Amino acid sequence: MITTILWDVDGTLLDFKAAEKAAVRNLFEEFGLGECTDEMIARYSFINEIWWQRLERNEITKPEVLNGRFRQFFGEYGIDPDLAEKFNQRYQLALGDTIVYRDDSYEIVKSLKGKVKQYVVSNGTVIAQTKKLKASGFDELMDGIFLSEEIGCEKPNIGFFGPVFETIEEKRRSQIVIVGDSLTSDIRGGMNAGIVTCWYDPEKKEIPEGYRIDHVIADLHEIYSLI
Repeated sequence: MITTILWDVDGTLLDFKAAEKAAVRNLFEEFGLGECTDEMIARYSFINEIWWQRLERNEITKPEVLNGRFRQFFGEYGIDPDLAEKFNQRYQLALGDTIVYRDDSYEIVKSLKGKVKQYVVSNGTVIAQTKKLKASGFDELMDGIFLSEEIGCEKPNIGFFGPVFETIEEKRRSQIVIVGDSLTSDIRGGMNAGIVTCWYDPEKKEIPEGYRIDHVIADLHEIYSLI
């Protein structure tokens, strides 16, 4: 029986793509960079994912990710790469301006409060996640929040989960589930930590090899069946 849920935020509880698209477009206007097309947004999103995956593999640092992704993106579209640092600073806050819940996630988390322990586990920056969690109301529903920037280690590394296990009440790892959309971060992290893994896959992709996926859900409401 599951007694503790570790929730990913971006792409799981909240629609990160919607926030990303709005933030980039609004900042293009704010910085006077012209139109940011859907094609450009898609390209940035791809670049962003590649940089974060490099961080998960411990190849680069988070500051390198935050600025490097925009330097690459700007360079490909003839925009001054030196704007990357200022753009990223504004971007961290702008991400919290657009809150779109996945599958009525707020009501789901609210309904589970008091029935199971619930915690946020996220690689997002402290600035961005603090604003998002407050704006969404998740900060008041969760029993705790674990951010990699504060821990000093990123998912999927086992070092991320050390402080989590030291803090949460449930010590039986068979009763702790991590729910997330990222195979490389959430599912791999759950595997490394020896806890139950639940892949949130609304697009119903083919299950890849090389991962221990205990549960697959296409809608967050399916989490009730695990409790």
